[in-house]
Amino acid sequence: MPELDHDLQSIQEARTLANAARQAQLQWMKASQTEVDRACAAMAEAGYRAAERLGRMAAEETGYGVPQHKTLKNILTSKLLWEAIKDIKTVGVIRHDEKKRIYDVAWPMGVVAALTPSTNPTSTVMFKTLIAVKARNAVVSAPHPSAVKCCVETARIMAEAGEAAGMPKGLVSCMSKVSLPGTQELMRHKYTAVILATGGSEMVKAAHSVGKPAYGVGPGNVPVYVDRSADLKKAARDIVASKAFDRSVICATEQAVVADKPIAAQLAELMKAEGAYFVDEAQAKALGRVLFPTGGLIDPKTVGKSPQQLAQMAGITVPDWARILVARLGKVGRDEPLSAEKLTTVLGWYEADGWEAGCERCIEMINYGGRGHTLVIHAQDENVIMKFGLEKPVFRIVVNTWGTLGATGYTTGVMPSMTLGPGGVGGAITGDNITVHHLYNIKRVAYELGSPPPEAYTDGPASLASAPPGTSDSEIEEIVRRVLKELKG
Repeated sequence: MPELDHDLQSIQEARTLANAARQAQLQWMKASQTEVDRACAAMAEAGYRAAERLGRMAAEETGYGVPQHKTLKNILTSKLLWEAIKDIKTVGVIRHDEKKRIYDVAWPMGVVAALTPSTNPTSTVMFKTLIAVKARNAVVSAPHPSAVKCCVETARIMAEAGEAAGMPKGLVSCMSKVSLPGTQELMRHKYTAVILATGGSEMVKAAHSVGKPAYGVGPGNVPVYVDRSADLKKAARDIVASKAFDRSVICATEQAVVADKPIAAQLAELMKAEGAYFVDEAQAKALGRVLFPTGGLIDPKTVGKSPQQLAQMAGITVPDWARILVARLGKVGRDEPLSAEKLTTVLGWYEADGWEAGCERCIEMINYGGRGHTLVIHAQDENVIMKFGLEKPVFRIVVNTWGTLGATGYTTGVMPSMTLGPGGVGGAITGDNITVHHLYNIKRVAYELGSPPPEAYTDGPASLASAPPGTSDSEIEEIVRRVLKELKG
């Protein structure tokens, strides 16, 4: 009998895993909070112990980023994530309002289809697995085709640890035969309750189009404004380190500096000392042609690459010490390719005289492919910081820190997450850092606060029912006002 083609195998695997996940979830939704937390703690510990090995696997398989940096992301989405969510109640009554006599009861969604990207594969599997299982859901991961092995291994490690701690078999799984029809089958499957989509724009659009509830992300064309009031040495260190981190594959990475004119020259020199190499105009054009050969999305071959690798592709020369490449730009839009999101070690550079002009330039960037996502600001002037926080159409404003690690919750107090919602302005249902709260529903048990007035048991208030025929509109209005006043007590 001839072997089934890959697409058919992928479709069948999606069905098999979704069916098994549903059966396991029906058991898991009866678990106690203690049982849930024991399994999640075991998975978090297993992910943490394997963080380095899985980081190496991800870098080797995809060709993106830096193994040590992927290790840090794995630590964020195992140990640090668990510390952030371990005390969250997800079983039974999770809140009680004594005054309003309302009980909030957590209720799991069911089977979560977890679409994962090639840029952050192992950390995303860890993250989605923990938040799904903590909320008493099952989860089936659908990896990017270029990151299958590392994702399957991550899911295996977490599933084994959770099952050893009492979690039912089949609750956590990952597709190993990946194809577009297979992933579509998983998303459309009758047992899939919600989709967590992290990846490219087309994949996220597909997730939103299948008729299921979906949490998606959007592109992050993140500006970093550096004000004249900033600690310039720290700003330079943070910007270069953040842009170089895992070679810029996190969507919250800084994409262009918007430097306040009085401090622009000093900031540039400080960034050079940290490893930023400013390319000339001809080199910038060469990089633009390589990164965006069709003028649309970035060429995947250039994603997550070192400055030296990019220089070789572009036919230019850059020094060995360069950690990132910086291109001076004059405008934002299709005529300036490097003004778009660049998930690689190339950073744009603009200058603006005053925070108001800086604000306008940042909004230009955000509107060109980054609506709802993230903005970074380095400043000490609280007035300037709040102006940016109140006026920008993004849902993460990170202050005096890295874009990469600040928006994902490593260096700030926001919830650790690898799925950063861009809100309605970015085409998503939420602007939150997606976490366990987004994967359970709440049902409410509401007690009567007081008996309804006698009039409620009739066709209308007695005083209205007794109004004689021919009563004028103004008299009726007066009766209504009196009745409402009586009802309010």
